Amino acid sequence: MATLRSVMLASAVASAALAVEHAYADGAPFNFSPFNSYTSREAPPAQTSAAPGPPAADVPPAEVARVRNDNPRTTAAGFDPEALERGAKALRKINSSPQAKKVFELMRKQEETRQVELAAKKAEFQAMQAQHETAEHESQRARNQELVKMQEESSIRQEQIRRATEEQIQAQRRQTEREKAELERETIRVTALAEAEGRAHEAKLAEDVNRRMLIERANAEREKWISAINTTFEHIGVGLRAILTDQNKLVIAVGGVTAVAAGIYTTREGARVVWGYVDRILGQPSLIRESSRGKYPWSGFFSRMVSSASNKMMKGNDAGKKVTGFGDVILNPSLQKRIEQLASATANTKIHQAPFRNMLFYGPPGTGKTMAARELAHKSGLDYALMTGGDVAPLGSQAVTKIHQLFDWAKKSKRGLLLFIDEADAFLCERNKTCMSEAQRSALNALLFRTGDQSKDIVLVLATNRPGDLDSAVTDRIDEVLEFPLPEEEERYKLLKLYLDKYIARAGDSKSSWFGLYRPQQQKIVIKGISDDVIREAAAKTEGFSGREIAKLMASVQAAVYGSKDCELGSDLFREVVDYKVAEHQQRRKLTGADQSV
Repeated sequence: MATLRSVMLASAVASAALAVEHAYADGAPFNFSPFNSYTSREAPPAQTSAAPGPPAADVPPAEVARVRNDNPRTTAAGFDPEALERGAKALRKINSSPQAKKVFELMRKQEETRQVELAAKKAEFQAMQAQHETAEHESQRARNQELVKMQEESSIRQEQIRRATEEQIQAQRRQTEREKAELERETIRVTALAEAEGRAHEAKLAEDVNRRMLIERANAEREKWISAINTTFEHIGVGLRAILTDQNKLVIAVGGVTAVAAGIYTTREGARVVWGYVDRILGQPSLIRESSRGKYPWSGFFSRMVSSASNKMMKGNDAGKKVTGFGDVILNPSLQKRIEQLASATANTKIHQAPFRNMLFYGPPGTGKTMAARELAHKSGLDYALMTGGDVAPLGSQAVTKIHQLFDWAKKSKRGLLLFIDEADAFLCERNKTCMSEAQRSALNALLFRTGDQSKDIVLVLATNRPGDLDSAVTDRIDEVLEFPLPEEEERYKLLKLYLDKYIARAGDSKSSWFGLYRPQQQKIVIKGISDDVIREAAAKTEGFSGREIAKLMASVQAAVYGSKDCELGSDLFREVVDYKVAEHQQRRKLTGADQSV
């Protein structure tokens, strides 16, 4: 601190020595111009408080009595050392003065103020410089943008000029090409016209030549044919003249023509008679609509061999298993048991050469009478033949002959034959009815004659919806009477599952064959949500449905599935079709009841 103070005092003394021109030594207080506001010639203001100072006795007398020196001494170089002495003396006084600290504090504050002002000026200068640089940068950027804009405008103008030049060149080129194309078209047109005229002229010349050649050829052909015809007629005339003039030749010619005509007619009629005889002896009667036997003994020989082999294989595979059921036939349990007993009894009857028993199946339509008869024949080992009673009436007087042919054909079966007559009431009704024709009555009598005794070759099965209309003589020849009622809920449930598997689940499964290569592949039906509960619900709704109606219902479900987009059967679609068919069934019953009441 003392060192710093000494340095500052030295600097102050040097400043005072350079700045002060006069010093006073008259005993007044010391005045230092840098620290006083009054002038050197004025007296300092009176101090308000007495400051401690050195006693007056300490001041040397010489200094007190010293007068002002207006002509200081100078050196040869013009330097006045007196001022330096006065400064040093003033510094000593300041150093010994109690106000020294304040003086230095004031100097420090002045220096700080000066430094702050310098820093402010520096910051202002830097701000001005930054502002100047920013303005210069902005102006430079504006100049650059303007320059870029001018360059872009120049590029655009150049591009426009280039495009205009190219368009002008292209337009001139297109104009040139159009003119060239016009010239080419005109040249082609002129050339084509010239060629067409030349070809037309050549064709005309060729046509004239061809016409002349054709005329000449036609004349030659006409002359040739005329000469041939004349020659032929001349020969015919000569022959006829010879025949007419010669009686023996005339007789031979007439006899030959007659013999040829008679031979042709005799051959045709003989073949017809022989084939009719063969058909009557070996063929299938015309009344038979369906049969397990072929139309002729040799018909279906290969298929029967394959069928018998497959049946033997199935029997071998099912050996030791008790086979029950009637295949696709779903019947009431008691009725099915009775039919199975009859099938077993019929098979044993054939083995023991005992007479067969005739049967009557009656019940509502579609309850499975025909299918039960077919399965009965299959399980009893008999051949099967089906006819309908409605085919007898149109035969008229030929009905009796056809019925006898039918029974004669049935007796030729080595295995025995089950003859199933569907709609038997159509021609086996009461004979005392006035609407029954003589031909129908004769046909009924013929059937009664052939069934008067129990047969060992034929099992007669009659099916009817109206058993009360049958003639009493017909019912007298019946040994077993079976009623086929409408299926109950459990049977309807089984039928729905059976036909769901047949019409829906296996709809896309086609049997492989050579012809199947050319058939389109059927789409497989996807079943979703059809559970046993849904099927039982449908079985409960279809009360009063026959087996045929249930089959038609499932066929309608199949059609609805094929009519959908994704070929998918869901529970909603199934219920919708079932509800529709139930409503249709009820409406049909109402119409039937109304017709019966009328």
